Amino acid sequence: MNEVGLNTLIPGERGIVGKLATPSFEVRQRLLEMGLTKGITIKVIRVAPLGDPIEIELRGYRLSLRRKEAEAVMIQTSKS
Repeated sequence: MNEVGLNTLIPGERGIVGKLATPSFEVRQRLLEMGLTKGITIKVIRVAPLGDPIEIELRGYRLSLRRKEAEAVMIQTSKS
């Protein structure tokens, strides 16, 4: 498995949340409250034309994240 930032995935790709790589306690807490916990499968739905925000699907709902937040979400993928 390869671990990359959520912001590097393209629409249609799936991955499993590995860790949250942010030094900010507030951002980490916010991401956890939105359901981005270790082991959850996510799917990228779409990315805005300028790359911000990124819409993802997890736990049966859709969520939009800022690009900076998405960079902090490390995703395990099977691509090499």
